[in-house]
Parts: sequence; structure tokens; C-alpha cells
Amino acid sequence: MNKGPLDGLRVIDLTRVLSGPFCTMILGDLGADIIKIEPPKGDPVRAQGTMTDGHSGYFAGFNRNKRSVVLNLYSDAGKSVLRRMLADADVLVENFRPGTLDKLGLTEAALKDMNPRLIVASINGYGSTGPYVDRPAFDFIAQAMSGFMGVNGEADGPPMRAAPPISDLVAGIYAAVGILGAVIGREKTGQGQTVEVAMVNGLLSLMAYISSEYFATQKVPQRTGNDHPLVYPYGLFRCADGQIAVANSHDQILQRFLDTLDLGWVMADPRYDTNSKRMAAREELRELIDSRMAGKSRDHWLQALNTAGVPCGIVQDLSQVVADPQIAAQDMVIETPWQDGPSLRVLGFPIKLGATPCTIRKPVPKLGGNTGNVLAELGYTPDEIAKLAEGGTVVLG
Repeated sequence: MNKGPLDGLRVIDLTRVLSGPFCTMILGDLGADIIKIEPPKGDPVRAQGTMTDGHSGYFAGFNRNKRSVVLNLYSDAGKSVLRRMLADADVLVENFRPGTLDKLGLTEAALKDMNPRLIVASINGYGSTGPYVDRPAFDFIAQAMSGFMGVNGEADGPPMRAAPPISDLVAGIYAAVGILGAVIGREKTGQGQTVEVAMVNGLLSLMAYISSEYFATQKVPQRTGNDHPLVYPYGLFRCADGQIAVANSHDQILQRFLDTLDLGWVMADPRYDTNSKRMAAREELRELIDSRMAGKSRDHWLQALNTAGVPCGIVQDLSQVVADPQIAAQDMVIETPWQDGPSLRVLGFPIKLGATPCTIRKPVPKLGGNTGNVLAELGYTPDEIAKLAEGGTVVLG
């Protein structure tokens, strides 16, 4: 079996819910050995979302390619087991509030003394410095506090959140990137280091040209709905049987778009011959374009515009997306088995590696389903494992 490029990298995963599990799933998909440490009640996501034969699809979507160990970290014996795990691990990932590791006796100094090569990655809401360190943060709050929500929505409507938990997902991706950077750095120095990612910082970093415009003009960016805040025409336009998304990102593409609509004259018209003029005349240009496109179907315009080299597409709902032949060709819907249950459909691997592709190497683990095996790998005898289980330090799945 293909082992993946991160084969041999052992990651101790103390995370739960979403940002951390997404990070460690990425690493697991790339071949790392992910040991997911769970409390006796398990990751809360195990009980969330629609169940299939008692199994959460939400949990399955973020916890494939992992092994589950149930460990009571409120006990001294549990902390001792964790320290034994960390002594020869490569990476520790946690998404507690700042300071929680310290309360477990796992300060930065203690961890470095225990294992100088250990990379410690923390995901939190606001970072570990500043006045908001102790504030709890979830995706909705991060979207609000980062300015992300403030630029989404219609111009005359309220701020609007993005439907997916975007701050969790972005933080998970950044954490995975930071960990990989630290792994490469360790090859040069022999030393681990800390990696920190804050959900608010991650979303703020996505503000891209919106922040650039603010820095240049000092004008607070306004919501523009589906229109681009800097160029026009760019957005959704009305066809005979629905809307089509068109991205005219620069004048060359715009000219192709207008020529395809037999509106090529627009670019030479003194009312519309610069982008600033077109931005000021958005509504009259929208009416002109909609009236032309409304005479024919979306399929007609998809074919015509793609042939002309104009980026465009229809707004698909999720049922259309997962049935799309392009998505099928990219294997972006796959099945993952549960350790003790059915196989469930989940989203596939967005990272495509030629020689060592991402694969399902381990099923979604049942709660504590790998406790015994992992403890045995650490050198615990069967009797010692049984005593830990009897004392409630661990739970054997």
C-alpha cells in the first residue's frame, strides 16, 4: 500500500470539533500516523449531525486516517501516559484555549525538556497574546470579529456569514502548513518549535485586495453582494432559464465577453471605456447585459462563453455538484469505512500527489478503538493496560 509522503511522522492529536481535526486529517491523508486522544465521552462531533446506523457523517468527514485512544487527562495516570506518548512523538496538535496545556503540566519548557524535537501546534480563536486571549471563539464569532462577515452580503442588507465554517477550515489548513514548515526546519536544526494559528488571523489574511484597497484609500469596504468590489461587469447575470456566473477579471476577458454578446461596442463607448466608469454605471450595464443574455439559455451561454475563453459557470446546489462529471473525474466524493460500522460518503482529497497520492489508509475510528494497540506500541504490557483500564485512565474500544 502507498504509505504517503508523511509516513513515519507520528502526531498526537488533542483536538476536537473542527479546526484541529481538519488539520490532523490533512496530515493523516498525507500518510502521518495520527493518534487522536479523546476523553471518555469522545469528541463532541461524534454525536452531531445526521446519524447513519448510529454513526455521524460529520465526524467521519474530518476523522479518517486516524487512530482513537481514550485517555482521562484529568488523572495523574492519564497525564503520565500522555507524556510517554509525547516523548518520542513528532508533533502535538491542540486547539484548547491558551494556557490549557500549561494546566496539564505541559508548558513549552517542559515539552522541550521532554522531547526537544517535538513540534507543538496550537489553534485558537485570537492567539496567545493580546487582550482577547481568554475569550472563547467559534467560527461565527471569528467571521464577525475578523471583518470577513462585514464585507459579505448585499449592499443594502445586513452582514452575512459564509455558510461553511470557514475560519475553522482556514485555521486547520494554515496549521497543517505551519507544521510541515516546522518539520522541514527540524531537518536543518534538529529542534522542534511551536506553531500557532488563530482563527481570526486566518480569516483576516484572506481579505486580499479588499484590505489592500482599504490601506490605499482608508475607505471602509462596502458589501457588494455577488458583484466584484473592484471591477465590473463581474458577477451573476440572468439567462432565459436561470443565472450564470461570469468573471471578467481584466479588459481582455471583458472584451471577449462583450463580443460574444454582440456588445463589443461597450468598451469604446465614452460612457463605459474605463473600469471606473463601468463601476459607476453598474446598474445600467447590468440591465443591458441581462436583457441580452435573457434571450437564450444558460447552456447556450456556457458553451459560447467557455469557447470564447471567458470564465463562467452556473450556480450549482450541492446535489448538482456531487453529480457533476468533473467532480467525479477528480474523485472528490469517496467512501470511507468506519472501524465498527458502515462506509459513508465523504468529500475526497483536494491535494493530488503523483507518486504518493492521498488514500484512505485507516478507517474512521470507533471511540477508543485503538487504545490497546497504541499502548502496546508504547511498551505497556497487557497487565499494565488492563490496570489502566480498570482504573478508568483509559478505555479500550
